[in-house]
Amino acid sequence: MSIRHPVTLLTALLAAAALASAPRTVEAQFGRRLKDAIKHTAEDKAIQKTTETENKAIDSALSGNSNAAAPAGVAAAPAESTATSTATAGAAAAAVPAEQLKPGEGAWANYDFKPGDRILYASDFSGDDVGDFPRSMEFKSGALETVEWEGARWLRATQDSKFYLVLPDTLPSQFTMEFDYSIPSDGEVWIYFTPDESRLLSFGGQGTASVHNSAAGVDGRGAVAKLDANVLRRARVMGDGKYVKVYLDDTRILNVPNADLGRSNKILFYTDATAEKPTLFGNFRVAAGGKKLYDALAEKGRVATQGIYFDTGSDRIRPESTPTLKEIGTMLKDHPDLKLAIEGHTDNVGSAGSNLALSEKRAAAVRQYLIDSYQVDAARLTAKGLGAGKPAASNDTAEGRQQNRRVELVKM
Repeated sequence: MSIRHPVTLLTALLAAAALASAPRTVEAQFGRRLKDAIKHTAEDKAIQKTTETENKAIDSALSGNSNAAAPAGVAAAPAESTATSTATAGAAAAAVPAEQLKPGEGAWANYDFKPGDRILYASDFSGDDVGDFPRSMEFKSGALETVEWEGARWLRATQDSKFYLVLPDTLPSQFTMEFDYSIPSDGEVWIYFTPDESRLLSFGGQGTASVHNSAAGVDGRGAVAKLDANVLRRARVMGDGKYVKVYLDDTRILNVPNADLGRSNKILFYTDATAEKPTLFGNFRVAAGGKKLYDALAEKGRVATQGIYFDTGSDRIRPESTPTLKEIGTMLKDHPDLKLAIEGHTDNVGSAGSNLALSEKRAAAVRQYLIDSYQVDAARLTAKGLGAGKPAASNDTAEGRQQNRRVELVKM
């Protein structure tokens, strides 16, 4: 993601030097997080393109190659930090690299986040020019611009800044929100779901999160077991009425039944930042929550899920798919007469042939996982890839492309 912004070259070189001096455990952790973040955006660029080149560039930067620029504002973690999320789950996962974990392994075994099934907002800034403020957002105050690093784009704040995610409708009672971020160890980002600033969700630079509602007397706080500063994290929020659950990477750190964060058609982000300590955001996705898979199948005979994730250009199922796969497996066990056709769908980025082949492999991978992990009779499941042939939404928008990259279950 070589930065093309005129004032960031020195910052990039300084960041690369900081990475070069970091211990190997920290380097490996930062590399995994950055590779995962890049993978979130790569399919919008070319579905058949692998990420080997990007990964080599990251590894080069981490090994101290000064010719490989690092993203401005993302520094190495402190020397005493280690890459674990909980004391027990982190130890269990340590024997297997994160990129090799399967669903249900490591910390993902207790992970219960399932994304909503209808995309309301999505942005990876791929359609925005470097140096500009993203078109899909609404500017409120501060210094905010798009920067690029090894093919992925990020929103960077270099002053205390505010911006809105603008939704097509009022946020529904059931919703999910996801985004990547990196903030300094002493930094924080506050998120407001209504104009009432007495209710908020916040994330801190050392892997912390809190929910605050002064009217209701609610003040919930949580953190990952090892507080790693200055790393890219994936934040996830799952709301259901007054209930809210908050996740960092593979760990649920907040579970507040009476948070009552409210709803509107705008979500305000407010972050503190300076030129020396900038904040980065990327890969936003807000979705409306859906019915239980079995209820949707009983009602319509088919259901689409956004909760099965794959490596870019691959049929390897990612471990964050655990909750959705568990729901499908449990449903098949609880209803032994149920038979399903598993359909793989893609957006229209890339060639039709590669999209079709990839969707077939992914559908087959899901089928085989259910057979192997839940002992489902193979005769009850079929797999079919449809590529981009049956879009659920327009491929002209980021939201539509996200909606089209899906797995559908069809009752036979």
